[in-house]
Amino acid sequence: MIGTARNTTTTAMLEGLRDPSNETVWRGFDARYRGVLVAFARRLGLGESEAAEVAQDTLTRFLEEYSAGKYDRSRGRLRSWLIGIAKYRIADLNRVRARRREYHGESVLLELPDEARLTQIWDAELEQSILCEAMSELDRGGRFKPQTIEAFKRLVVDQMSPSKVAEDLGLTLKAVYMAKHHCLDRLKELVAGLKVAYEVE
Repeated sequence: MIGTARNTTTTAMLEGLRDPSNETVWRGFDARYRGVLVAFARRLGLGESEAAEVAQDTLTRFLEEYSAGKYDRSRGRLRSWLIGIAKYRIADLNRVRARRREYHGESVLLELPDEARLTQIWDAELEQSILCEAMSELDRGGRFKPQTIEAFKRLVVDQMSPSKVAEDLGLTLKAVYMAKHHCLDRLKELVAGLKVAYEVE
């Protein structure tokens, strides 16, 4: 479903969500934001299962409020709405944790970060999600040979030396540098396209 969501703008998705029977749009919306919500909650101290629960609750609550006409884009960006829902759910979990710690005589958890910091965390996780999506598209796009992509990954992602990459893959140094150049250019194009779809620019 991520592939379906990839080229659809957030505005188009929100328009599609006005039809409650449009499961395709909902699955695309879910695929786009669930991972970001999980990562966001993890950054705020939740475990994997708690973060998954927060993501599910946030998406469900958003759909309910959106269907009820409570979401107004003129009053703020989508991320602010999602952050707001997630923040309250995380705060609820933290209150439960705090009560348990007090019961055991331990110090309570700190307050959640302020709105500016929460937005920074969200933006960082969204950026990472977009980059991962772009890397996946680079892999499956069919534009480059697998060896070219492997050289790019080893050089850029794994930070291997160009000479080691060339030796391991049986390529010339020039071919390794060309692989980096071509793949990096394509990756930038993919990231730019995703940012347009996510409407983050």
